[in-house]
Formats: sequence, C-alpha cells, structure tokens
Amino acid sequence: MAHSDPLDGKLVLLLGGSGMLGTHVAQELLARGARLRVASRHPKRGFNLRPLANLGQIQFVGCDVTKPHTIAPVVAGADAVVYLVGAFTGDLDAVHVRGAEACALAARNAGASAFVHISALGADAESPVAYARTKAAGEAAVRAAFPTATILRPAILAGDDDQFINKFAGLIASLPVIPIFAPHAKLQPLFIDDAAQAVAQALADPAAHGGKTYEIAGPEAIEVATLNRRIAAAQERERTFIELSDGLAGVLAALPGIPISRDQLKLLRAGSVPSGQEPGIEALGITPRPLSLFLDRWMVRYRKLGRFGAAPKTVA
Repeated sequence: MAHSDPLDGKLVLLLGGSGMLGTHVAQELLARGARLRVASRHPKRGFNLRPLANLGQIQFVGCDVTKPHTIAPVVAGADAVVYLVGAFTGDLDAVHVRGAEACALAARNAGASAFVHISALGADAESPVAYARTKAAGEAAVRAAFPTATILRPAILAGDDDQFINKFAGLIASLPVIPIFAPHAKLQPLFIDDAAQAVAQALADPAAHGGKTYEIAGPEAIEVATLNRRIAAAQERERTFIELSDGLAGVLAALPGIPISRDQLKLLRAGSVPSGQEPGIEALGITPRPLSLFLDRWMVRYRKLGRFGAAPKTVA
C-alpha cells in the first residue's frame, strides 16, 4: 500500500478487536499501514494477527468496556477508535449502551479524530428483542458523546469463519432432514472483508463520513429457505427441507438443545435488509461482493470427502 494512504502511520484502537469482525478489520488496517492497538478482555485471542504486522505495528492490551477505569488508558494517544464490542446474551445494556458511551466519551476527551461504532441492521429502540433495542440505544449514546462518530449498521456477516453460514452448513452436513425457521425472511449477507473495508473507509475520511449512519449489506436479498438450499447444493448434498410455520418454529425455539433461541428467531423473522432510509455501503466507495463468489469454496470442507472429494484432473 502506498504511503499516500490517509491511515498510514495512524494509531487505531480496536475495542473488541480480537473478535471475528475485529480480526478482519485489523487485517485491512494493517495492509493500509495503520498502527493497531487491539483491546479486549482476552487479548491473547488476537495473537493470530501478529504475523500480518510489521515489527512494532500492533500491540495487544486488556480492556473491559463494562469497567470504566480500564477504558481511558487504552484510548490515550489513539488517532481513531473503532467500537466492535457486541453480544447476544448477558447484560446487553452494559455492553451495547453504557460501554459504547463510555468509550466514545473517552475517545472525544483524548482528542481522537474519528470514532466508528458498529451497530446492526434492525437496530430499533422499540424492538421487543433486547439485542435490537440496546443496539439502537447504543447508537444514540455514541452520537451524543461523540457527535462526529460514524455509525455502521452491518447486515449478517458472511465469511469462511462466520457463525451464521457455518451454523447452517454444519446442520446440513450432518442431518438428512433440515427444519427451516423463518423460511421466507429475507437476508442480505455482507462479505466480512467488505464490512472491514467499510470501517477503514470511514476512518480514512472522517470529514466525509463523520456524523453519518450507513446501512451496509450485500448486493442480494436471499430468503432463508433459498440460502439453505444453496448451501446444500454447494456441499453437493441432497437434503429434505421442512419449512416451519411461525407457530411451530416458536414452540421449537423454546425447547432446550435447539440451535436457535426465541430472540434469535424474532430477529431472523424480521430479516436483515437495509431500510433504504440511510446511505448504503456504496456511499463509502465499496461495491459489495455477492455470496455466490465464495459459497462453493467455503463449503468444500463440508462435502462428503472434504477437500479430497474432487476427482483428480488428468493431464493430456
């Protein structure tokens, strides 16, 4: 990457940087010459990033956003801050709202020039689901504490190491009959490296993107049932799919051992597509890549003979 990149040499703090999205954001920022401070409760989980960095380009520090006294020391000296901390269970208000607010305030007080906050599509202050409700409250808290923050609302993230496509893939690989929850809900999965690029673009030009909210999603809306069938096809497996009614899905989701909770079912039913009321990922200068570019490759390991399932090519 040329030294003209605006992120070259900048110190960027990734709060929650050892998670799935944080790892991909780190790779993007390192490639653009940024210096990284990766902060999380378990810093060692980010050590897999070390080989991607030059000497002195990355450091790992401990921080728990639910403990305010741990925040100011890691924010000190940062040119820009990214808040990636999120959860589906536990005290969501502490993580999504109070923690985000405390970090945004600390970043402002420390003189950071940019703050990027990772929210989610479907963030809704009126939602009956705590995840969506606290995501919306977190956006408001961040905007009040750091008015020029950039808020990104990603769709469901898709990657070879994701926890969504791979959950479906594991079930399809192991069961002959697959129940489909919320079969007609629409999703617009976003390739995780496109999401990482969106973070970098927002950081690189805070004058253009600060104070704005972006709904970032992939280029194609796919029904859950269609997605399941495409995953099975990519695995080269014949499967029987049973599309569950809302009533039966709700009953099953309440049972122990079912791979989806009632709140997750409510979120799935609501879908994960942009509202169209905020600018999309294209406004950040990114053309999102479709799932079809990657799905066959990601599913190779789930095929009957895994990576050795393809017949060897003969040479003439």
